[in-house]
Amino acid sequence: MAITGSKPGVDGLGEALDVLREWQDEGAPAQLHPGDLGWFWRSGAEATAAAVRTWSRDGRILAVGLLDGPGLLRLTIAPDARQDEELARRLVDDVAEPERGVLPGGKASIEAPMDALVQDLLSGAGWRADELWTPLRRDLTEPVDDPGVRIEVAGPERAGAFAAVLRSAFDVSTFTEERWHVMAAGSAYADARCLIAYDDQGDAVAAVTVWSAGPGKPGLLEPMGVHREHRGQGHGRAISLAAAAALRELGSSSAIVGTPSSNVGAVATYESAGFDRRPQVRDLARDA
Repeated sequence: MAITGSKPGVDGLGEALDVLREWQDEGAPAQLHPGDLGWFWRSGAEATAAAVRTWSRDGRILAVGLLDGPGLLRLTIAPDARQDEELARRLVDDVAEPERGVLPGGKASIEAPMDALVQDLLSGAGWRADELWTPLRRDLTEPVDDPGVRIEVAGPERAGAFAAVLRSAFDVSTFTEERWHVMAAGSAYADARCLIAYDDQGDAVAAVTVWSAGPGKPGLLEPMGVHREHRGQGHGRAISLAAAAALRELGSSSAIVGTPSSNVGAVATYESAGFDRRPQVRDLARDA
């Protein structure tokens, strides 16, 4: 059977989430996680569906992509299909031709598993190595240390405080209380928690969202941020410990996160919370 590419639509997001959960594995390289779709859901179900691409053969999804911005395709592939030449060539052809609706023309980037054949074929088609990322992982077999600060789960009544911390933590953030409610209404959020850390004065100082992929699977931190007025006081470590503990309660086998390798402060923060560096991964880029 031939490979078919499609946009799943809102009704197809559940199937895309299901296969992403299935593909998460402790031995797998860094890859697209169901939590990545869950975080994108802050823009609404319709926007999320419009950003998702799937490739299937004989009714089985073999690859899922998220257009996470106008020129960034975050792509992952079923573990047993990462060396499938027909699939890899179809993916390379689809990203090369804007009329196929996967990537617009001009400058673009692709994130894909480092063990996938598509990496080699894209390089051969002129895509170059781009930004380096550092994945980090914390094993959750043993209990997690107390973070040493007050932690609250951010439900609807704390959505405004959670959003305010994230806006302060990230200069370009447009996250709002309303977007929290949209995200929390998405099907992916059933496996998620938002957490807020408070200092001794009762100020909200850090926030994180954690996404489980199911029992025995790696869980994701996305995003994590510290309020700009409260940096340098260990709050990043504290909220990362709280995130790991929350994922352990959800049944996750490990907590994972990725950050640009150039952000040495973020890497150090996660390491201080017991996360171990994994081999760096790289995006591939196409110039305009």
